[in-house]
Amino acid sequence: MAYMVDISKKESVYREAVAEGFIRLRKETVELIKKGAIEKGDVITVSKVAGVLAAKKVSELLPLCHTIPLTYVDIDLSLLDDGIKVTTVVRTNAQTGVEMEALTATSIALLNIWDMVKKYEKDEKGQYPETIITNIRVVHKYKSTT
Repeated sequence: MAYMVDISKKESVYREAVAEGFIRLRKETVELIKKGAIEKGDVITVSKVAGVLAAKKVSELLPLCHTIPLTYVDIDLSLLDDGIKVTTVVRTNAQTGVEMEALTATSIALLNIWDMVKKYEKDEKGQYPETIITNIRVVHKYKSTT
């Protein structure tokens, strides 16, 4: 048995969630991203757009999530020596929280990075020995009490 939780009687309030995750990449790949030399294009911009689109589609992907009006989605990609950290902030005024939207946006941004750089991450056998997505988690959530 599965069902969507009834939130009919809950008041809409301001809610915010912040999620983050990390993709480890070869140093050479990070340098190519910095130089704008990835064949598929601008990894940072495309990954941000992919994450925003993902946040807006959560209720289509996760069957028991409510469709909620998102008022803000921001995705920050920080290039580090050994990969990229993705941090997503999602806000709404709704009857339920936005943790799943923040987590989904972060996850899809990370997957998009992988897709755009996989050519550079493969070894001679076509494997990805160094590439790994880790630490996807909610780092903060807030709900207004007023």
